[in-house]
Amino acid sequence: GPGWRLPGRVLELVFSYLELRELRSCALVCKLWHRVLHGDENSEVRAFHHAFSTNDCSRNVYIKKNGFTLHRNPIAQSTDGARTKIGFSEGRHAWEVWWEGPLGTVAVIGIATKRAAMQCQGYVALLGSDDQSWGWNLVDNNLLHNGEVNGSFPQCNNAPKYQIGERIRVILDMEDKTLAFERGYEFLGVAFRGLPKVCLYPAVSAVYGNTEVTLVYLGKPLDG
Repeated sequence: GPGWRLPGRVLELVFSYLELRELRSCALVCKLWHRVLHGDENSEVRAFHHAFSTNDCSRNVYIKKNGFTLHRNPIAQSTDGARTKIGFSEGRHAWEVWWEGPLGTVAVIGIATKRAAMQCQGYVALLGSDDQSWGWNLVDNNLLHNGEVNGSFPQCNNAPKYQIGERIRVILDMEDKTLAFERGYEFLGVAFRGLPKVCLYPAVSAVYGNTEVTLVYLGKPLDG
């Protein structure tokens, strides 16, 4: 039909309104549609493909209409998180995360398996609270896994605290089994090594009422 011959930019706009299941079906229609959905030049559609899941987050949060921003409702004594639609068991991947509101006492970014909880009682570091997740608490610069603090990060004297709106780039390397972070154009180092060969999802957890967190998938990280 004529839809097959629409310009790539028009298809990109149309695809941005579809859900993940529909996008997967569209990728099978023809080579053009597959290229639009998965090509590096169409980063917005690709990012939507990898955005927060509306079906895999705490009941106390919702994903805004842009598809990329989590809003935490003002619920007392609750820690709430969200995972993305797609996880990774191979390859190298990068995404950016930034807070658009107060951090509160705990604000964690990192990765989680499908088994990791996305809600719990109290104000705690949910991401990193068990062996199913790994996180960096931006409030106190601690690394968290299996309910323990695995040291401070970045490993330097007087490391600057996170500032609202500052973009943190997360780099997951499933070949080397590492998780690293960047701030701006500065590589902060590898935070976690020896990650398991399982499907790992970008994830965040938050405690502050009405705070918002945005996550945008970037694709393969650039070296150098």
